[in-house]
Amino acid sequence: MPQGMQASKGKPMARLHPPLRAETSTTSLSERLRLGLIFDDASRLRRVRVLQIGKFYPPHPGGMETHLEQLSTHLSEFADVRVVVSNTNSRSVTERRSGVLVHRAGTVARFANASISPGMVAAIRRSTADIVHIHWPNPTGVLSYLASGHRGHLVVTYHSDIVRQKIPALMFGPVLKALLSRCTAVIATSPQYIDTSAILRQFRNLCHVIPFGVPTGQFMSCDQSAVAEVRRKYGPRLVLAVGRLVYYKGFEYLVQAMRSVNGRALIVGDGPLRERLRTLAAECGVADRVTFMGEQFVEDLAPYFHASDLFVLPSIARSEAFGIVQLEAMACGKSVINTSLDSGVPFVSRDGLTGITVPPADPLSLATAINKLLDDNELRSRYGEAARKWVSQEFTLDKMVQKTCRLYTHLLHVPRMHLRIGLGFDGPNGLKSVESA
Repeated sequence: MPQGMQASKGKPMARLHPPLRAETSTTSLSERLRLGLIFDDASRLRRVRVLQIGKFYPPHPGGMETHLEQLSTHLSEFADVRVVVSNTNSRSVTERRSGVLVHRAGTVARFANASISPGMVAAIRRSTADIVHIHWPNPTGVLSYLASGHRGHLVVTYHSDIVRQKIPALMFGPVLKALLSRCTAVIATSPQYIDTSAILRQFRNLCHVIPFGVPTGQFMSCDQSAVAEVRRKYGPRLVLAVGRLVYYKGFEYLVQAMRSVNGRALIVGDGPLRERLRTLAAECGVADRVTFMGEQFVEDLAPYFHASDLFVLPSIARSEAFGIVQLEAMACGKSVINTSLDSGVPFVSRDGLTGITVPPADPLSLATAINKLLDDNELRSRYGEAARKWVSQEFTLDKMVQKTCRLYTHLLHVPRMHLRIGLGFDGPNGLKSVESA
């Protein structure tokens, strides 16, 4: 009997997921892959059931949370998707958001910046999902999954290594390896992260590269009056940066670089380093040319992207595993200055093609690159147009969802004994793509 389903005595068991019409059993394999269909035990086709496990879920802010919501919402067109995450308080609640059933398990305490949500174990155990998809880093979700005994296919999206918290990372290492050893597939967001992660290198044969994607249509056009207002308020030669004001974003180096830049920097975001960065701007004599805007004051980033001359991502640590915000700027046709981290950041915006890549924590190189693009309209426009095309080609939300759906259905249609070698990726960096399977 499928996990989590019980029959009442003397009554037929109610079906949680009614099968599709019997005539769909003649659907070809390629069509089943496209539609996300599998056969049940009675040889009838039904939708794939997917359980997504994250840390939190919107409206809680965060890059992983936004990705989880976008992926779950759009996957629900192809599959029956449920989500289990921690709640920010002690109550457990279940709600439907944009057609996706979301269970928020109550948090009773926190340890090493991780939620302790005991109810998550039972929520996973009750699930009849064909595929459980965990988003890492997520110690609570990993421990809850392992304790649940769930026997569905396991997929992990490896968003990032644990970089700064050395002791928790060391302590949790054996548990993470135990999880990945159970995986049918591991999703990495760039080939570079597989090459540079000590953990992923050990599980390279399970890795599939599916880059993050963004809803490009939301960024390619916007209210021109809003764009004009940003330009009126902040003037020409505008440099934009967006992100949490935390250590690995490297905003202090952008502030320092502005001493040598004829222009203005607008930093959108909030975080624990806000006052320290304001003080630094004053000490560097650029307080009048570096503006800090909290996220609460910016409801729509698109006008800021369009009003700016270029975008800067000055990150200094591989905690910046990908830099999704680069995609948003590039979708707006903006050239990007990023840093040569050993992560997926340079994979997103390519040096000499869609922008300029500089060494991390190097304000002089950063200032030189900013001045070069601000002073060369033709080069800046050429990089910006190439950036827009690159995003439309490789990093759309639809493409990310389609690749994920194809991976799911491939896993379910191929015997497990044949699933120990990753599909890879046949993009510009040499691995084969999910679509070629």
